[in-house]
Amino acid sequence: MKKPMNYYLPIISHYLDVPYDDKPRRVRVLLPRDYDMYVEENYPVVYMHDGQNVFYSKEAYSGHSWKLIPLIKNSVDLPKMIIVGIDNAGEDRLDEYTPWPFELKEEVESHGHPGGMGIPHGEWIVNTVKPFIDKHYRTQPEREHTALVGSSLGGLITAYMGAAYPETFGSLGVFSLASWLSENAFLDFIDKNPLHPDTKVYIQVGTEEGNEVDETFVNKNINQAYIDSSLWYYQTMLRNGHAMDKIWLRILADEHHFEKYWADHFGEYLQFTFHN
Repeated sequence: MKKPMNYYLPIISHYLDVPYDDKPRRVRVLLPRDYDMYVEENYPVVYMHDGQNVFYSKEAYSGHSWKLIPLIKNSVDLPKMIIVGIDNAGEDRLDEYTPWPFELKEEVESHGHPGGMGIPHGEWIVNTVKPFIDKHYRTQPEREHTALVGSSLGGLITAYMGAAYPETFGSLGVFSLASWLSENAFLDFIDKNPLHPDTKVYIQVGTEEGNEVDETFVNKNINQAYIDSSLWYYQTMLRNGHAMDKIWLRILADEHHFEKYWADHFGEYLQFTFHN
């Protein structure tokens, strides 16, 4: 077995205008090893929501990142790739990652985030971010070489965008799907907008996902709500005729709603995306 090597992976920051926000958004690009050396080589791209949590634990909201840099250095069997971390909107994250208004109990109003900005956010990523990356970096821009990943509400916007833009994304990483915020609208959309038949979908959820913040939004067991959301998403895709071997559903005992667990399984998501 080859030993991982200690080398530097460059990260480049860009600030792109967002049409529905008055502040430019940071978009960071993690380049593969020796990117500048192999100037004729193009790479697949993995786009990731909640970019603040992707690269460094010191800036992650929870204090734990997705550990992508050590993962890549230790996974000598993975192909080289470009990873794009798109920062969330901070206090407006709830709005930006939900394509539909919330369907839940009245207490949601006290949070000041009714939801519904996910549609223009998805348009921005597809029409601004991806073209910018494809123009400025040596990408493989085709659907089959383009992946989209997110957790919690980032999983919701990932699943939505995969269905809304089936010719753009060839792989979806849906971690701890929080579609229970607008479940009826979500499932109706997934049902009416089938994925490209070759799209791969990785779904991961733990049995201990709930927390006190989530419990203020919903009148049922929040652990079960997360499991139900993942199961219903899975079943809806199968009912639409999506091939079972293109979907990997992982329900994992005692795992929580936390970056550590998403990081623990990100490597197998990449293996599923690039090697199956």
